[in-house]
Amino acid sequence: MSGVTIHLPRDVQGNGSGYGHGVGNGGHGEARGQGAVPVTLRLGPGDVARFGRGSADVPVDVRLGDPAVSRLAGEIRVTEDHWQLSNFSATQSYLVENPEGAGEYLRVPPRRAGAPIPFEFARVVLPTRGSTVSFQVFAPDHVYLDADRAHHAGGRWGTQTLTAYSLDETATYFLILVALCEPRLRDESAIAVPTTPQIVERLRHCPEYRGLTARAVSSHIDYLAEEKLRLVPTTATATAATTVTDPGPGARRNGKREAIVGVALRFGLVREEHLGLLPPRVAEGVRARAGAE
Repeated sequence: MSGVTIHLPRDVQGNGSGYGHGVGNGGHGEARGQGAVPVTLRLGPGDVARFGRGSADVPVDVRLGDPAVSRLAGEIRVTEDHWQLSNFSATQSYLVENPEGAGEYLRVPPRRAGAPIPFEFARVVLPTRGSTVSFQVFAPDHVYLDADRAHHAGGRWGTQTLTAYSLDETATYFLILVALCEPRLRDESAIAVPTTPQIVERLRHCPEYRGLTARAVSSHIDYLAEEKLRLVPTTATATAATTVTDPGPGARRNGKREAIVGVALRFGLVREEHLGLLPPRVAEGVRARAGAE
């Protein structure tokens, strides 16, 4: 595992009196009260991030500004092949939900140290006096066996070969990837890639995705680009396998989507059979109903 990404939306940080260290745009900065920016924290193997309400004497990396959250509520530790959650509370259990797992979750009891978390995409949920507070953890680099190794277990092998692009076809991010690639798979456009609002509109006919927001779609697109496909700016090292031109803030989002689609189609990560994962388009649904009557 090359690392995990922790994301805390702006509205979760609250307006409490605690102090913490926010991480955004590649640098460290304080996240205090109103005006706090969303926190994105990247951890490599061996790194630790502590979370809680925080204080001047108890700094935390991820601040949860709710008075029901302990000053130091817990920590996340990244190992070589998974991440661990420690619960420092003496009375409260925490939940780790799998948003892609149809209600699947783990309960981490009070004082539990180093609970291993197997989910690729997780939501850590802490109870409060009102509702809950939560933050997201992305752990993209799960290891999968080669097909030959899986069929011939017990043989003599050298260094294990890893999957170049490890994608879960049941995940929301993959459905968004299919929606991005759909026009070109249907030979409808050689250039245009759907915008974020168009993807929201395309998927809203699925009952489970009616509440999907533009912000959520943008987060999944960033996750695909940065973690799953590992697209990097051209200013990065020359050894990078895949690059995406960074022409500036105005065109950055379009360029990222086009680069994602280019990699997905060139390497066959998304194919015509994957179009069946999408809901019927409105015109197709009307024709199907008309034919049935």
